Amino acid sequence: MTTEAPPKLHMVRFGVEVTTKGRGTRRHFQNRLVRNLTDAIESEGHKASVESRWSRLLVEVSAPEALEAMSRVFGISSISPVDARIPADLEEIVARGEELFAERVRGKTFAVEARRVGSHDFRSQDVRERLGAALLPHSAGVNLDDPEATVSVEVRDQEAFLFSERVPGHGGLPLGVEGKAVCLLSGGFDSAVAAWHLLKRGVSLEYVFCNLGGAAYERSVLALAKVLADRWSYGDRPRIHVLEFGPTVDALRSHTTGGYWQVLLKRLMYRAAGAVAEDVGGDGVVTGESLGQVSSQTLGNLRAIDDAVDLPVFRPLLGMEKMDIVERAHAIGTGAISARVREYCAIYEGKPVTHARPDRVAKEEEKLPEDLLDEPIRGRKVVDLRSLDPVELVAPYLFVEEIPRDAVVLDLRSRRDFEAWHVPGAVRKDPSELRPDRVRDLEKEETYLLYCEHGLQSADAAEAMQREGYEAYAFRGGLGRLRKAVTATT
Repeated sequence: MTTEAPPKLHMVRFGVEVTTKGRGTRRHFQNRLVRNLTDAIESEGHKASVESRWSRLLVEVSAPEALEAMSRVFGISSISPVDARIPADLEEIVARGEELFAERVRGKTFAVEARRVGSHDFRSQDVRERLGAALLPHSAGVNLDDPEATVSVEVRDQEAFLFSERVPGHGGLPLGVEGKAVCLLSGGFDSAVAAWHLLKRGVSLEYVFCNLGGAAYERSVLALAKVLADRWSYGDRPRIHVLEFGPTVDALRSHTTGGYWQVLLKRLMYRAAGAVAEDVGGDGVVTGESLGQVSSQTLGNLRAIDDAVDLPVFRPLLGMEKMDIVERAHAIGTGAISARVREYCAIYEGKPVTHARPDRVAKEEEKLPEDLLDEPIRGRKVVDLRSLDPVELVAPYLFVEEIPRDAVVLDLRSRRDFEAWHVPGAVRKDPSELRPDRVRDLEKEETYLLYCEHGLQSADAAEAMQREGYEAYAFRGGLGRLRKAVTATT
């Protein structure tokens, strides 16, 4: 039988922008920060006691792993696990500090930091000098410029807090204090990083995903959105709105000039995001556009796209380079997923217009049916990301009950069984050939259908392929049902 560790006190410091607000605004921000911080800890399955003071939060939590989640709450500059909370008495500070930190500084150069708020019969410099003198015999000497160890004392009114660790936070503003917006999420590096930047500025987000690539693509984007929801949206319940955009692309191809497809597609996505924003009370649309990165993101094309929606469009990555965006994506936890997501937005293989004139774009758009977006918006699927179970990210996107058109069919049975019967045109593969370290030999531009005797091996292999960014599915029901499906189509 294990017993829970005793609660550990943590001192939480506010981000700079929280501390500079007026009294009323600061109180509002601080209350929201307490709510978000509590949610972060409870999301990890732990309970916390949060004591809110004007300049600090004091958080008691028994689980050490909660510290990492706490550091991802926006509006926090740093967190220090407190080693001792004692009366603000200089003699006691020195004695307890030597007891706590002698081993911390042993054989190392060190420095003592001290900060004092309130009225006391000693100065901050007295704390530094007296505690430094007590620790000096245990150390390799004092180094105020680049110490190997730093010990700290904060004296606040009648209490002193001793600590030797400072875990950095991400600053910004508490999530939720700046209202709500919707973010167009594609699954790539850019849109996820753009979302993170707006979350950091205190904006609650709902996500809009215009699906151009089927169920496997949807699964990847939901997994990406869930990282943003679970790791960076404490205190909020973000949702993703999934719109089927396949028919929209078909209409573009049927009615408009190819060179304008990319610009028109982006305008339609803006309109869809604007409609969702109107439904959910959003005050802006967030995109991952970076100036000049692709043809639809030239300055001229952005001008031609902008008036597709009445709301302000926020582009936090506009001046960032791709390598910096990718680096940030990996830092926030979305990079590994984005690296595997296949590109679906490039719908025109010719030379696209790079500096579209707004009047010409308007004429092209007039060729489209007026109600083109009605069905995608009305029939959209809405998913609560925080409550989405990991199983729901796999099973609904793994199986199909018919053979997708133009799919590459992979038979995972033995050679003998394959030669006895197989789907016309199928390719036999050993399941080991579809492991993550070997599956990269297959083309990502194709759609794959996998089958085996009972559907178990094919499900495992299809799931592994989807994790690597392939549009791959397992046939539901095993060989018996597959034979019937093939017979019905021949």
